[in-house]
Amino acid sequence: MADLVRLTTCLWFDRRAEEAARFYVSVFGGEIEGGADYPESDFAAHQGRAGTPMVVTFRIAGQEFVALNGGPQFTHSPAISFQVHCDTQAEIDHYWGRLTEGGDPAAQRCGWLKDRFGVSWQVVPSAMPRLMGSDDPERAARVMKALIPMTRLDLAALEAAWAG
Repeated sequence: MADLVRLTTCLWFDRRAEEAARFYVSVFGGEIEGGADYPESDFAAHQGRAGTPMVVTFRIAGQEFVALNGGPQFTHSPAISFQVHCDTQAEIDHYWGRLTEGGDPAAQRCGWLKDRFGVSWQVVPSAMPRLMGSDDPERAARVMKALIPMTRLDLAALEAAWAG
């Protein structure tokens, strides 16, 4: 067994893997590291895909990702999401603004959103564990009450709720 296991997140798309990888690199910085096109294949799911991107590997925030153009069989679910930890309201506003471009407005609630590719994200303050994990149940309840009606999170309002 290896001393350090390497994990890579694979995101499944129908035909927009390269577009998604380029978008995520533009939002978070990072780089496209490589990829492979579909070869000629008799497999039914690969029909019409020869010469188009099959996988695109990219890295953001030091994490390796693979974007796979696997076909329309599977779509993203909010049961899996990526958290973006932000230290300031400016960071929250920046990432919220970029990730919601072309996304689903109906999926924007309590810091959660779906981007234009159907991938779910949580844009949250880095302070969230402190704000929600208080030993004081009244404090945590105030923060939850402030958070529930929000779409994009308001750090000052959450801090004010915590402080009472």
